[in-house]
Amino acid sequence: MRITFLGATHEVTGSCFYLEACGKKLLVDCGMEQGPDIYENAELPVKPGDIDVVLLTHAHMDHSGKLPLLYKQGFCGQIFSTASTADLCEIMLRDSAHIQMFEAEWRNRKGKRAGKEMIEPLYDMDDAVGALSCFVRCQYDKEIRIADGICIRFTDAGHLLGSSSIEVWLKEGQVEKKLVFSGDIGNVNQPLIRDPHYLDSADYVIMESTYGDRSHDTPPDYAAALAEVIQRTFDRGGNVVVPSFAVGRTQEMLYFIRHIKQENLVKNHDGFEVWVDSPLAIEATNIFREHMWSDFDEEAMELIQQGINPIGFEGLKTSVTSDDSRAINEDVKPKVILSASGMCDAGRIKHHLKHNLWRPESTVLFVGYQAAGTLGRNLLEGATQVKLFGEEIEVKAEICRLPGISGHADNQGLIRWISSFKEKPSKVFVVHGEDTVCEVFANRLQDELGLDAYAPYSGTVYDLALGRFISQPEPVRIKKDAVVSAASEKVTKTFARLLAAGQRLIGVIRRNEGGANRDLEKFTREIHDLCDRWDR
Repeated sequence: MRITFLGATHEVTGSCFYLEACGKKLLVDCGMEQGPDIYENAELPVKPGDIDVVLLTHAHMDHSGKLPLLYKQGFCGQIFSTASTADLCEIMLRDSAHIQMFEAEWRNRKGKRAGKEMIEPLYDMDDAVGALSCFVRCQYDKEIRIADGICIRFTDAGHLLGSSSIEVWLKEGQVEKKLVFSGDIGNVNQPLIRDPHYLDSADYVIMESTYGDRSHDTPPDYAAALAEVIQRTFDRGGNVVVPSFAVGRTQEMLYFIRHIKQENLVKNHDGFEVWVDSPLAIEATNIFREHMWSDFDEEAMELIQQGINPIGFEGLKTSVTSDDSRAINEDVKPKVILSASGMCDAGRIKHHLKHNLWRPESTVLFVGYQAAGTLGRNLLEGATQVKLFGEEIEVKAEICRLPGISGHADNQGLIRWISSFKEKPSKVFVVHGEDTVCEVFANRLQDELGLDAYAPYSGTVYDLALGRFISQPEPVRIKKDAVVSAASEKVTKTFARLLAAGQRLIGVIRRNEGGANRDLEKFTREIHDLCDRWDR
């Protein structure tokens, strides 16, 4: 009865955990690395064909993206997920396979001219279809016996349509243990989907920490702020171009625009058109509609019961073919264009930028995170010229950003989630966060809640029955120093504890809101004295 940590250890993506118990070999998630890759990940300790079961928390690629590769390498077991997750994977894994095949073909065309060896795609469409045939659709909140001694249950994590935390009960002889894999814990008060469900018991918790070191800004009146952008852009005669992630964020934007239209928040532009120009986003929106009755939150359900589609409205149009996409920019009427990719690095959004960036009357509105080095980040940071399809485009359009409705809980939301456990788990393993963030959050759990928390590196093996580590390998960096020295590792962890203490101080400050002025003034002086001592 042991767990091996493979991916999303001191990194945000590539979620993958190997569990061996009751004579069975299981994976929890099988995700793709996305963005910066800092540490080498340990290899799967068994052949993919030996894996009996995969438990999947949700459909995002950093949790599901390598399932077709697992199938390609011999896996033929069962993949348990919620029904919504399975349906989203139907489109997302096929889309990923298409991208893998297209990129391999493109690289091979260039490589052939340079005399380089041909490369194979990571996986192809047959592999994606094969993986999809392994899915077993499950209901929320229902215990499922998947093997002798192993029961599981999916609970709503409130992160994405179909997202879940997974409870796993194990029994070997007289030893019984319960594990909880948090998956990605959702933010509260998101449009469409329910708030995360809180659990109350576990021996071991494997917990994400994406925003374990920060708090989200207070959400604005999102519909009003969006309406203001649309109003001033349309008044100038321009288009509002929205780079939007196809699954999740696009559907949220449709929800807000429906409200804007219903309340007539944009004046003198009645019946304005909204285009969704992304085949993947269109398919995802259809899946959201199919699961409205089972997975939407109370606010959305109230609309449904009134006969109102929460993500549909008059003037909503979709673009499937390339000809449809080109026609959008041939029409001079002001309109909203939602298109992928969300960071502007690929897809049809680049064509819409080419047609609108040079127009001072248009607006490019960012509604999601833009990673360093992406075209979206460059535009937000004030680029005056960009290159698209070999052509230099001058940036004259208005570039603005609305803070996104984050799909992840912030540090207070994470603390609230783990605090719901009535008895302290034997151990909390902190994963799925940036390098320092994992340490910061683990230290907060120790210092504030008295939990035995630990942030494992890839390759760490823990015996769940005996409650001890079998292996704690040193982290191996990919690009910088080959191995993190013990001294530098100690410095990193010590600084992480300092950051955790700072987060705790912020929490204490917030809890003192409304206190007596005399006490608050004294507290303020003490903080200033502390800062004066260490600000050097």
